[in-house]
Amino acid sequence: MHASRNTVMAEKQEFNMEFVVKASPKMLFKFLSTPSGLSEWFADNVNSRGKEYTFFWDGSEEKASVLSKKTDQLIRFRWEEEEDDEAYFEFKIVTDDLTNDVSLIVTDFAEEDELEEARLLWESQINSLLHAIGS
Repeated sequence: MHASRNTVMAEKQEFNMEFVVKASPKMLFKFLSTPSGLSEWFADNVNSRGKEYTFFWDGSEEKASVLSKKTDQLIRFRWEEEEDDEAYFEFKIVTDDLTNDVSLIVTDFAEEDELEEARLLWESQINSLLHAIGS
């Protein structure tokens, strides 16, 4: 017998974080969209089959699907276990027209009481990315 879920699922909130990256959009996109690039900073190992990616960390694994992808600009994933249909995580590369500075905008979703933790995790992850790129 499984327990019925009487608790209402807390609604997740979208949040964005922006990081300046000293790398070309083309180089940065490889780190965000390829198994070899993602395994340099995001997970211990990453495999992909078409739009299905499997991420491995310390003996656990999580699957995600690519929802959309624009070469050298954007990639959006949804975790397989995600219950909120609106939730995803996305990497968007933006180049400033005037300065040519490259920014990475991370969009993710978290419950209100987990927002700060989620932001800290992304900061740590992106620092690993910047280190991997040499930025």
